[in-house]
Amino acid sequence: MILRQSAEWDEHEFVWIGFPSHADLWLEDLEAAQAEVAAFAAAVHAEGRGEEIRIVAADPVAARRAAELAPFATVVQEIFGDIWLRDTGPIILGHGETRVPRSFLFNGWGGKYDLEGDDTIGLRLANSAGLEAERREWILEGGAVDADGTGLLVTTEQCLLNPNRNPRLDRKAIESALRGDLGAERILWLGEGLLNDHTDGHVDNLARFVGESRLALPVAAGPDDPNAAIFEDARRRAEAFGVEVVPIPSPGLVERDGEIVPASYMNFYIGNAAVVVPIYGAPNDDDAVRAIGALFPGRKAVGLRADHVLTGGGSFHCISQQMPA
Repeated sequence: MILRQSAEWDEHEFVWIGFPSHADLWLEDLEAAQAEVAAFAAAVHAEGRGEEIRIVAADPVAARRAAELAPFATVVQEIFGDIWLRDTGPIILGHGETRVPRSFLFNGWGGKYDLEGDDTIGLRLANSAGLEAERREWILEGGAVDADGTGLLVTTEQCLLNPNRNPRLDRKAIESALRGDLGAERILWLGEGLLNDHTDGHVDNLARFVGESRLALPVAAGPDDPNAAIFEDARRRAEAFGVEVVPIPSPGLVERDGEIVPASYMNFYIGNAAVVVPIYGAPNDDDAVRAIGALFPGRKAVGLRADHVLTGGGSFHCISQQMPA
């Protein structure tokens, strides 16, 4: 029996969504980020036509606020450092009716953010769903890989080969671990991730599978796009590997307080009824939502602002982790 990571477009039983809970982390963006997360949850729920929503809050105050903003959701209270459950939550492998959660070591994205609860939230969420996660003794964040469901994974060298994660593991050892622990049979290595991405180049901000061996990649919005060379390098590598590249507009240069931020339409979430795309008030917002929506004709394409969530370093895909049906 081959256990592997399923494609995100496969049916989900439910999705965990992290809820901003710590005022000392979110500061003046806390309430606005909470509202953006609730709007995302509502779009995925799709008035009951989508999937069950399990919002994960870190304390009683945040749990009450989540219940107020998203009364359609089940609120799960668990201690965690921050909302990026794509990275800290369990990765569910499956075959037929078998579902096996895998949990990996976590060191705060290479030692940047060591927060209470983040290293064990994956184990505890699996337990809350009645499953026992299998712990793997190497560092991996879920946003560092993306799967097409056939055993093909895409990742970046900047993240998985970074010495701040697994300094004793070289490329060959990482590939062996991905084969054994995620069921990977082929691995597409891209190079760098987005500029100023504190995750050291998570692939879910750069490139996403949208079908078997079909990879969506951004196209630079203009000469001032800070990631133009990164996009071009990724395209060349993907085409040389043999996957079909699907071009998607980039938001281009997005700045907050004079600093370039890693805004990306690639951080969309593929739900049962909707595909939800983060938007930023950029000229390409509408075109990107239409382009991504066209790839999933059975789902409603929804573009939602994610400016305040982005102040924490990510967007909708980063804060979610699905349970395959």
